[in-house]
Amino acid sequence: MQDNANLTVLIVDPNGGMRASLQNMLNQAGITRVESAINAGMAVRQLARRSYDIILCEYDLGGPQGDSQDGQQLLEDLRHHRLITASTIFIMLTSEGVYDKVVSAAELTPTDYVLKPFTVDMLGSRIGRALERRAALLPVWQLAAQGKPVEAIRACATAAMASPRYALDFLRLKAELHVSVGEHVQAGAIYREVLAERPLGWAGLGLARTMVAQGQCEAARELLLELVQSNPRLMAAYDLLARCHEKLGAPDAAQATLEEAVSISPHMVRRLRKLGELALENGDAPAAERSFKQVVSKARHSEFRDPEDHVNLVKAMVTRGDVPGAAGVLRDMERSLRSSPELDACKAYSNALLQEKMGNARAAASELEAAAGAARTGAALSPRLRIGLAQACLAHRLDEAASGVMLDAMQDAAGAVTADQAMDVFVRAGRPDLADGMGHQLRAQAQILLGVADEKRNMGDVRGAVQSLLEALHLAPGNLQVMVAVAGGILRQVHELGWDNALADVAAGQIDRLRAADPGHPRLAALLEEFQQAKRKYGIAG
Repeated sequence: MQDNANLTVLIVDPNGGMRASLQNMLNQAGITRVESAINAGMAVRQLARRSYDIILCEYDLGGPQGDSQDGQQLLEDLRHHRLITASTIFIMLTSEGVYDKVVSAAELTPTDYVLKPFTVDMLGSRIGRALERRAALLPVWQLAAQGKPVEAIRACATAAMASPRYALDFLRLKAELHVSVGEHVQAGAIYREVLAERPLGWAGLGLARTMVAQGQCEAARELLLELVQSNPRLMAAYDLLARCHEKLGAPDAAQATLEEAVSISPHMVRRLRKLGELALENGDAPAAERSFKQVVSKARHSEFRDPEDHVNLVKAMVTRGDVPGAAGVLRDMERSLRSSPELDACKAYSNALLQEKMGNARAAASELEAAAGAARTGAALSPRLRIGLAQACLAHRLDEAASGVMLDAMQDAAGAVTADQAMDVFVRAGRPDLADGMGHQLRAQAQILLGVADEKRNMGDVRGAVQSLLEALHLAPGNLQVMVAVAGGILRQVHELGWDNALADVAAGQIDRLRAADPGHPRLAALLEEFQQAKRKYGIAG
């Protein structure tokens, strides 16, 4: 092996003897900077403080009491919460022979998957191979991490010539980089080039993703149906296929697709959660209950537990008429989750659902008031829960509480509830008067934010100005003045501070909306020219 003196390794294993054995093997390979974690929670806390070059993770972390996540659930959390980067080498170690668990671990793409028992030479060889690949791809990863996707795309070609054994890796990375800057046509051409040589699943999936990004959902669905038939273990294809079914107005087909995926790989928490949500929307309470029971169970030892899973389980049980079961879930929520504004909101909302089912309308309304109050204290709640809470408040004529929940949801830092979604809640409830009142408030707040953006820009805070403009856009997305200000502000930031793909997409979208709403707008032609100049300046194709 190469000189490994500076490599850092985190061993995640509950067995002290195995940790000692792995450390001894690593020392023999010249790796001495080794730390350990005995379970997933400790690993998450260590990774939140610092990064490691290599993670060696035992699959079965729970021990006989099952008092921890397994390695697959840990890896799912680490990727979702971005506690590890593309260059982190994650090697799963296990003697587990159960097929569905192996599939679940493999679909999260650990760097390698090593079955016990293994020798020091075998482990050293696997680590050496992973390090060679990382060394070849690292310059491109670093450029991408520095916000230089165009340079990273160019570097792929040079690096592939220097390391031809990783040519496919560089093609895949190049396509993903094109996607990251919105160049879906270019990415699709690369995926088609790969597929012309070999029918690789990742290339077919990548091509389908570019189709979805370009609004070609029907074509993507056809491709994905073929893909899952020829690659039944390509689990991400099922997830994308379910999204296509949803977009094309076939929620039952989306649910069936995820049910098939779960039957093959039953341990992915986020897929189970999505399946439960779809089942609730489709009125399939038994299926929703099955899914959310698994989510609550599998996430029990996660550092990122979500009390909304309990709410959804309560909702499914109440819908099915299982009041005692729902009460038990509520008690478990109160007992096992850390105190937080989110928990307070979820407990009160769950209790409201329970009281409603038992016919206690006054008690239900009181709990909804409490839930709305907790939601307005900075609780990090999903758009789905906030909308459901507002709808429940409206059903009990709690107009002020419903309006407050929706206003706060729109002003949330995440900005996930749009103005259109908020208005739709009131219109569907037969309260267009509340929708009109909220519209007036939102437009007034948007005007204030435009003034704030002007002040920030005059003080030289270009990024701050754009942030205020984006907040105004979120509150008043159909306002022409806001569209023009957002597009112009973003292009000013891009010109002064460099290309930003996410912001460029927003600017392009606002220009398109402006053109559709007012083709003769006096600022439209200038904005189009500014956008093209920015793309030419930074070498962005298309």
